[in-house]
Amino acid sequence: MTVGIVGLGLIGGSMAKSIKAHTEHVVLGADIKDEAISMAKMTGAIDGVLNDNNLPECDIVMIAISPLPLLSWAEENAHLIKGTLVDLCGVKRNICKELGTLAQKHGFSYVGGHPMAGKEVSGFANASAALFSGASMILTPNEKNDIETLDMLKTFFLEIGFDDITFSTPEEHDRIIAYTSQLAHITSSAYIKSPFSQKHMGFSAGSYKDMTRVARLDENLWTELFLENADFLVDELKILVENLSDYLDVLQKGDKEKLREMLKNGRLLKMSAGGE
Repeated sequence: MTVGIVGLGLIGGSMAKSIKAHTEHVVLGADIKDEAISMAKMTGAIDGVLNDNNLPECDIVMIAISPLPLLSWAEENAHLIKGTLVDLCGVKRNICKELGTLAQKHGFSYVGGHPMAGKEVSGFANASAALFSGASMILTPNEKNDIETLDMLKTFFLEIGFDDITFSTPEEHDRIIAYTSQLAHITSSAYIKSPFSQKHMGFSAGSYKDMTRVARLDENLWTELFLENADFLVDELKILVENLSDYLDVLQKGDKEKLREMLKNGRLLKMSAGGE
């Protein structure tokens, strides 16, 4: 197959490297930064530059850029897409609606996607062929997708290193991602704003590193993602603020038994939820 990738940052660059590491597929890449394209060529992550002439030859086209540029690129290039379009955006409702409409209008196949992997750093220089190893790939198909297309994508993503494929609706995706990803990024950003963040050396270990790692986010990308999913994210923030207020209350009252019970409940919830 020929795979086109729009955006050779952390996710798009890692996709390119993963494809070349695990398959014989041809990879064509495009990026607004010449440096990213040059690095991708030099490292063998892409076989050539994706352009208007070869875009129609792509069996799969993946877009790995932020929501607003993603929609603009799709609108400008929809008439050239002949294969299956997969966006790799971290929010789905509006993206799926807009791209689904374009797909129907121009006669190509479209499936929403979100690789559940990443780092706190960005750019092609941080891309890795191992980024998706053991990770889940979320797909949000629509009623126009046929089983052959979904089977092809499932085989493709498992082939390049993903551990499993999770199917979801755009709404379910956005509701859960607000909790599992976006809330964590906002919490980390708020946590690091303590004045003691500048005085932690020698006093911090794993828990501090875990809490602050994703505060090193790309503010431009995450501003778009947060605002695209603001309704669900606000709901999760309200729950977190309420729970934190409860801890503040028992600490101020010195209520030992209540605090012990709250901590026990948190431990039991974590154990029942599974995961690391």
